[in-house]
Amino acid sequence: MNKKTLFLILLTVVVLPSMVYAQTLGSMAQSAMNAVVDAAGFIVVILWIITGILFLVAQGSPEKLKSARTALITSVAGTVVVIIANFATDFVGKIFGI
Repeated sequence: MNKKTLFLILLTVVVLPSMVYAQTLGSMAQSAMNAVVDAAGFIVVILWIITGILFLVAQGSPEKLKSARTALITSVAGTVVVIIANFATDFVGKIFGI
């Protein structure tokens, strides 16, 4: 299966149930964004767990430590992106009165 197709299917499975009970377009957008941010937060937690395991398994090996450092940078970047996305959606929602 194509990665784009799989991503769209998973996004639909996560977002669509939260949008069903929305009464207005604004509440629909807000519930969809909340679902996406929650899913992204869950993925970030999984990334941090994997990063910790990689550091534990490295045991001083330079190649494994390089892989663990790359995972650490990815985890930090993912965390920052999720936090900025959460604040940005709140900010834009307040501007447009959603």
